Amino acid sequence: MRTRTLRFGLYADEEGLDWVRELVAEAAGSRSARIVGESIARTLPGSGMSTADMYDFLAEQWAWEHPGQSSGAREPVELRVRLVCSLRTWRAIRKTLIRTLCPEPDAHHACRVPWFAA
Repeated sequence: MRTRTLRFGLYADEEGLDWVRELVAEAAGSRSARIVGESIARTLPGSGMSTADMYDFLAEQWAWEHPGQSSGAREPVELRVRLVCSLRTWRAIRKTLIRTLCPEPDAHHACRVPWFAA
C-alpha cells in the first residue's frame, strides 16, 4: 500500500466543502482505504498560482448554472486528500467521487458544488 493523493478543484463554501469531505470519507471507507491527511489549498504548491486563477472557470460555471443567485461565501479552492491504498482502490474511489459529485452527466442540471478532478 502506498500513500496516494486525490485532488479536486472546487467552488465551494464551508457547507459545500463539508459535503465533499463526507463523500470522500464514504467512498474511502467503502473501499477500506485509510485517509491520512487533508488540506485545502488557496495557492497551488510549487507554483505560487492562486486557486482563484487556476479554477476561475468553476465560478463561471456556478454563475451560469445559478443565474441571479448570489455565490455567497463560495471560493475556488483545491481539496487534497491523502489516502493509503492500492492504485486500483484509488482509481475506484476517484471514479465513485466523480460520479457522486454530479450524478447526472447526460442531463442538463446544476452541480451542487462545481468541481474539477485535478
